[in-house]
Amino acid sequence: MAWALANDHVVFTHDLDFGTMLALTHALGPSVIQVRGQNVLPDHMAPTVVAALKQHETDLAAGALVVVDESKSRVRILPI
Repeated sequence: MAWALANDHVVFTHDLDFGTMLALTHALGPSVIQVRGQNVLPDHMAPTVVAALKQHETDLAAGALVVVDESKSRVRILPI
């Protein structure tokens, strides 16, 4: 997380701990994209993740947690 913040990168993960970490620390960054679902393999989730990246590009640049599942995405602006 420290490296992503220092290098202005977004963390891409399936691990729920990153969202929890943001919530507990009230951090302003880095942004996190969290993928959830039964099938999180790239060939299955790629179109949904790409659509979420395009939809939430501005939020991710400013600091956000974007949760993507098979049917939708939702965004929480940091800090949470």
